[in-house]
Amino acid sequence: MIILKRPSEIKIMAEAGKRLANVLNVLASEVRVGRATIELEEISRKLIKESGCEPAFLGYKPAGSKGAYPYCLCVSMNSVVVHGQPSTEYIVKDGDIIKLDLGIRLKGFYVDSAVTTSVGKISKTTRKLIETTREALLKGIESAKVGNTTGDIGYAIEQCVKKNKFSIVESLTGHGIGKSLHEEPAVFNFGKPGLGFELKAGMVIAIEPMVAIGSGKIQQLNDESFATQDGSLSAHFEHTVSIEPSGPCILTQMST
Repeated sequence: MIILKRPSEIKIMAEAGKRLANVLNVLASEVRVGRATIELEEISRKLIKESGCEPAFLGYKPAGSKGAYPYCLCVSMNSVVVHGQPSTEYIVKDGDIIKLDLGIRLKGFYVDSAVTTSVGKISKTTRKLIETTREALLKGIESAKVGNTTGDIGYAIEQCVKKNKFSIVESLTGHGIGKSLHEEPAVFNFGKPGLGFELKAGMVIAIEPMVAIGSGKIQQLNDESFATQDGSLSAHFEHTVSIEPSGPCILTQMST
């Protein structure tokens, strides 16, 4: 069941989204060569506490998972697409691309966002991958209008990715969000115009294209993260977006 949000509830989510954007912005600036990824987890815990919010991922157990997630932050390196765990062992090195995925809760409502950043020297193809995934997110958001469908969002994302000769990561999707971290509907990163769920004012969804340089096929690793089967690099961007009568509203961005 799709749960529509009242304006007062979306206002809470927008405030949470601004706080989340600030945290992610600081975290991205803290990624550097020689830093263990567990340090980013430590920074995220401190920043979330200072923001007055609660971590969304810590202790969260998705359907089908073996156990609850033990961290606040997902840090996914290179071929790992999502759900990578911070580690004392992995030290960031020159040429890495890092996906930072974070969710928080404020007054009972969740927001979710992700960015991809890089360190040191990366190839032109890798840079294009990151830029294409960011562009695909914006194209998907542009299609998130009252009267359109989730298929329109997926189609816009897919066309952007295909145009740049990359692959949509298979089997991973965006989602509705609100009082639960994951709600209906699933928001696929591919689709056909006019198909899927109709978008209505009051819906709030997390749109999150995940894109690979090689094949879009994935495998689940022992820590329950997902990585590309062929080991190719991947990128991931995500925003929480409310569907408004006037158009889509990005909730997880810094105030201007």
